Amino acid sequence: MIVAGFGFRSEVTLAALQDALARAGGAQGVTHLATLAAKADGLGPLAMALDLPIIALDLTALHGVPTPTRSDRVEKMFGTGSIAEAAALAAAGPGARLRGPRVASSDGTATAAIAESAI
Repeated sequence: MIVAGFGFRSEVTLAALQDALARAGGAQGVTHLATLAAKADGLGPLAMALDLPIIALDLTALHGVPTPTRSDRVEKMFGTGSIAEAAALAAAGPGARLRGPRVASSDGTATAAIAESAI
């Protein structure tokens, strides 16, 4: 399983999500998209464009997930340093690893990170 995890603002556009994913390494091989359940609807346009399922994660699934990128604001609000990285790791399952740190879209409204499952 290869999961692209996302964090994004409410005003995010499909173009910004696509840009973040491209900067993270692209959609090739990605099997699922993931984010917080409260934000899952925002990934709908990208999921439709790529014909991929969304894994909507409860906040508790991200809490305490160690991430290479740390935002103090995100840590205080969500209990992890990066929503994109934590979502990718949590959705990919135990032993998953990131392909690289999260990256931001050029307009700054979306972040993405890609994780691979250990299986």
